[in-house]
Amino acid sequence: MSRCSPLLAVASAFLFEYNTPRIVHIKSKKVGVTNRLLQLGIISYIIGFVLVYKKGYQDFDTVQSAVTTKVKGIALSNQSHLPDIGLRTWDVADYVIPPQENNAAFVMTNVIPTLGQTQSVCPEDPSIKGSNCTDDSSYCSGLKGTILDKGNGPFTGRCVNSTDGVNKVCEIYGWCQVENSSGSGNVINLVGSQNFTLFIKNDIAFPKFDVKRRNILNIYKNDNDLSSCRWNSSDSKGKYCPILLLGDIALAANQDYDKLAQKGAILQIVIDWTCDLDKSVDECLPEYSFKRLDSSDYNVSNGFNFRYADYYALKENDTLRQYRNLYKATGIMFVITVQGKAGKFNVIPLILNFSSGLALLTITVIICDVLVLYFLQARSYYREYKYLQVEGRDAFQITDHRNLKIFDRDGDHEHKGTSVKRDTNPTISASYDGHGTDT
Repeated sequence: MSRCSPLLAVASAFLFEYNTPRIVHIKSKKVGVTNRLLQLGIISYIIGFVLVYKKGYQDFDTVQSAVTTKVKGIALSNQSHLPDIGLRTWDVADYVIPPQENNAAFVMTNVIPTLGQTQSVCPEDPSIKGSNCTDDSSYCSGLKGTILDKGNGPFTGRCVNSTDGVNKVCEIYGWCQVENSSGSGNVINLVGSQNFTLFIKNDIAFPKFDVKRRNILNIYKNDNDLSSCRWNSSDSKGKYCPILLLGDIALAANQDYDKLAQKGAILQIVIDWTCDLDKSVDECLPEYSFKRLDSSDYNVSNGFNFRYADYYALKENDTLRQYRNLYKATGIMFVITVQGKAGKFNVIPLILNFSSGLALLTITVIICDVLVLYFLQARSYYREYKYLQVEGRDAFQITDHRNLKIFDRDGDHEHKGTSVKRDTNPTISASYDGHGTDT
């Protein structure tokens, strides 16, 4: 029996004991003020932050969106030193590539054209490392068929004069003449592109509340009224205009447009729909903000550019020969992001947020208990009345016949040969000698 006693004691403690909270009324200025301040702080958090600031009384839905864009503007370039280009007018079909993108639009601000390329042999670009030579046999012939990193085609094995008339380079087979991207004289700048306009058409919906809106508001009565407006953040009506000047977008993003146009950049246009549907739906309005996503501080691959080509064929000696015009386009990529949510009163989130907030009030009990039991001078005194152990008549006891507890019907007397343990709970006086005071 003695060997099993520890195991039975553990089983008894697990199966036959129950803990219930005990209310102890403590009169103490320190504890009382701490308790009320904590309660005030939590209630202020529930009402001020959760319910008012975060609108915890509302049900929410996130925005669903579709965006289309349209760019307009004309630019003129005069490159008399480039006979294939010369005087040219550039319209939207020339500088918006591709014509339509999802939630984005690219506007070319400068370009390096290489016109009339066809498949043939020609000198390699002398700026490419490994293309320079002095004669046929010592270098180029030994690398016949080799394609250099960043090269334009395989070597034919011949060393020829470069197009610059100064260097000698290996000859290649590919799209000839090769692109010459070195030198500012080859760059065509679309002067005045800062005055191009970007029209953003944005349709949104909050399906949960069956609400649909768009950024073309009813303040614009007709097409003429809309086409004449321009976005202006400082104007009460103009800040909702969906037609934006490219220069104004750069300025709102704290960027110098001329520097952006020189090397290219990526600008983000954020349209925010944050709506309180407890008010009129007409007050659900878009807000525009702008920022640059890339950085001008990058040491490598700074800016934004890419190459594209248009192809055509000419009939020569009764055969069709394929040609292409190659363009290295530099410009600004406008990325359009739509975000937002709508809220409307609903009793369920109100009850849930309020109830979960009230549950935080239990923190005050925990903090005050820690203060009373571990930090106050009379902590030992308070601890005696915080915890009370009571043994019921049906309590499971590990005993032998010499220490058997037997209670009468009233539980107030013990029979001969028995022992009874009784706990009392005296009234706690206002002060306790020898334990100090907390007031």
